[in-house]
Amino acid sequence: MRKLRVLDLFSGIGGFSLGLERTGGFETVAFCEIDPFCRRVLAKHWPEVPCYHDVRELTADTLRRDGIAADIITGGFPCQDISTAGKQAGLGEGTRSGLWSEIVRLACEIRPKFLIVENVANLLSGPSHKPGGWFGRVLGDLAECGYDAEWENIPAAALGAPHVRERVWIIAYPSEERQSKERQLRYTSVAEWLSCCGEAVISSHAGQERAEGRKPQQVSGFSAFSWCQNVRRAEDLRGRSDIPPPLFRGSRDGIPNWVDRIGSCGNAVIPQIPELIGYAILESMARPA
Repeated sequence: MRKLRVLDLFSGIGGFSLGLERTGGFETVAFCEIDPFCRRVLAKHWPEVPCYHDVRELTADTLRRDGIAADIITGGFPCQDISTAGKQAGLGEGTRSGLWSEIVRLACEIRPKFLIVENVANLLSGPSHKPGGWFGRVLGDLAECGYDAEWENIPAAALGAPHVRERVWIIAYPSEERQSKERQLRYTSVAEWLSCCGEAVISSHAGQERAEGRKPQQVSGFSAFSWCQNVRRAEDLRGRSDIPPPLFRGSRDGIPNWVDRIGSCGNAVIPQIPELIGYAILESMARPA
């Protein structure tokens, strides 16, 4: 089976693409990222992949003229207007979080097999004056475009990271796939895997065993975060020889603007979660229709 082609919107430094490509079943065919620093990072690691600058100007016709076709659209659209740390202006026109509508527009134009969307957990519960209104808007937009969806709150801690970082992950696919009883069986594994991650959060928060032993065991996060097992305070790290080198080392590593680096890493998704979702998608597609 050929690899699934990924159009990575709001790409940042490529966390979605890195995670999906680790499965061996996906290839990124185009990025769209407006931040110059992030585009430099993408160009370094994916030098052959084109990067469009403004999602508002990107269209299916543009991609078609450039010979680009996509099976998957990913996007962690801006969270500033729905995060509890912001003013919670919502998804309306003119807000940064309102760029969600560009994902929907491109989904309607391109009709991908899957959408993978990420944002802060407050998307599920806000706004305060109408709890659930924002997520209702998201599901309504997807339904109007002809897509059904599964979702789960998957924190970074569920994959063994040393911080919680709660995020909602949405997997959407064409509604006609849900309407066919036989094809519906193909997509249950995506929901099962997302639920598996959600259950892992309980043990993570309780300070018990993290997500080891849950499928798929081959997800990169389990080994990548092994150094932070049983760490409960900074003092526990004193004298450790196995701690990874710091990510932020100023100009000596050839990337002089450490402020941009901190910001871009802080905005990035945890690649292990797209990797997990990628395995779920591949498994669902391998099931007989």
